[in-house]
Amino acid sequence: MGDIRMTAWVRGHVQGVGFRWWVRSRALELGLTGAATNLVDGRVEVVAEGERTACEHLLALLRGGRTPGRVDSVIERWTNHRGSFTGFEER
Repeated sequence: MGDIRMTAWVRGHVQGVGFRWWVRSRALELGLTGAATNLVDGRVEVVAEGERTACEHLLALLRGGRTPGRVDSVIERWTNHRGSFTGFEER
Protein backbone atom coordinates (compact mmCIF):
# COMPACT_ATOMS: atom_id res chain seq x y z
CA MET A 1 0.00 0.00 0.00
CA GLY A 2 1.35 3.44 -0.90
CA ASP A 3 1.73 6.49 1.25
CA ILE A 4 -0.88 9.25 1.34
CA ARG A 5 -1.40 12.70 2.88
CA MET A 6 -4.30 13.41 5.21
CA THR A 7 -5.03 17.00 6.21
CA ALA A 8 -7.53 17.48 9.04
CA TRP A 9 -8.94 20.70 10.42
CA VAL A 10 -9.98 20.26 14.04
CA ARG A 11 -12.46 22.70 15.60
CA GLY A 12 -13.28 23.04 19.29
CA HIS A 13 -11.29 23.91 22.41
CA VAL A 14 -8.01 22.58 20.95
CA GLN A 15 -5.48 25.37 21.58
CA GLY A 16 -3.62 25.83 24.86
CA VAL A 17 -4.58 22.37 26.15
CA GLY A 18 -1.72 20.13 24.91
CA PHE A 19 -3.62 19.04 21.81
CA ARG A 20 -0.74 19.46 19.33
CA TRP A 21 1.63 17.57 21.65
CA TRP A 22 -0.94 14.77 21.92
CA VAL A 23 -1.38 14.64 18.12
CA ARG A 24 2.40 14.51 17.62
CA SER A 25 2.74 11.64 20.11
CA ARG A 26 -0.03 9.60 18.46
CA ALA A 27 1.31 10.30 14.96
CA LEU A 28 4.84 9.20 15.89
CA GLU A 29 3.44 6.01 17.49
CA LEU A 30 1.74 5.31 14.15
CA GLY A 31 4.90 5.98 12.12
CA LEU A 32 3.54 9.12 10.48
CA THR A 33 5.32 12.33 9.51
CA GLY A 34 3.75 15.78 9.35
CA ALA A 35 2.76 18.69 11.55
CA ALA A 36 0.08 20.01 13.90
CA THR A 37 -0.36 23.77 13.56
CA ASN A 38 -2.44 26.29 15.51
CA LEU A 39 -4.53 28.45 13.17
CA VAL A 40 -5.53 32.04 13.95
CA ASP A 41 -9.24 31.12 13.96
CA GLY A 42 -8.77 28.69 16.89
CA ARG A 43 -8.63 25.47 14.88
CA VAL A 44 -5.68 23.11 14.64
CA GLU A 45 -4.54 21.87 11.24
CA VAL A 46 -3.11 18.35 11.28
CA VAL A 47 -1.12 17.19 8.25
CA ALA A 48 -0.06 13.55 8.36
CA GLU A 49 1.77 11.49 5.75
CA GLY A 50 2.29 7.75 5.69
CA GLU A 51 0.34 4.54 5.21
CA ARG A 52 -3.38 5.08 4.65
CA THR A 53 -4.32 2.75 7.51
CA ALA A 54 -2.14 4.74 9.94
CA CYS A 55 -3.66 8.02 8.74
CA GLU A 56 -7.15 6.56 9.14
CA HIS A 57 -6.26 5.45 12.67
CA LEU A 58 -5.04 8.97 13.55
CA LEU A 59 -8.25 10.42 12.13
CA ALA A 60 -10.30 8.02 14.28
CA LEU A 61 -8.29 9.11 17.34
CA LEU A 62 -8.96 12.77 16.54
CA ARG A 63 -12.69 11.98 16.50
CA GLY A 64 -12.58 9.50 19.38
CA GLY A 65 -13.36 11.79 22.31
CA ARG A 66 -10.17 11.09 24.28
CA THR A 67 -8.12 14.08 23.13
CA PRO A 68 -6.99 16.95 25.35
CA GLY A 69 -9.49 19.79 25.28
CA ARG A 70 -12.70 19.32 23.34
CA VAL A 71 -13.11 18.42 19.67
CA ASP A 72 -16.36 19.66 18.13
CA SER A 73 -15.67 18.69 14.52
CA VAL A 74 -13.00 17.29 12.23
CA ILE A 75 -12.97 17.87 8.47
CA GLU A 76 -10.41 15.95 6.46
CA ARG A 77 -8.99 15.98 2.95
CA TRP A 78 -6.99 13.18 1.31
CA THR A 79 -4.30 14.01 -1.25
CA ASN A 80 -1.15 12.49 -2.69
CA HIS A 81 1.85 11.99 -0.44
CA ARG A 82 4.37 14.80 -0.93
CA GLY A 83 7.25 13.58 1.24
CA SER A 84 7.89 17.06 2.59
CA PHE A 85 8.29 16.04 6.26
CA THR A 86 11.04 14.12 8.05
CA GLY A 87 9.40 13.94 11.48
CA PHE A 88 6.26 15.27 13.13
CA GLU A 89 6.32 18.90 14.25
CA GLU A 90 4.24 21.08 16.54
CA ARG A 91 3.89 24.49 14.91
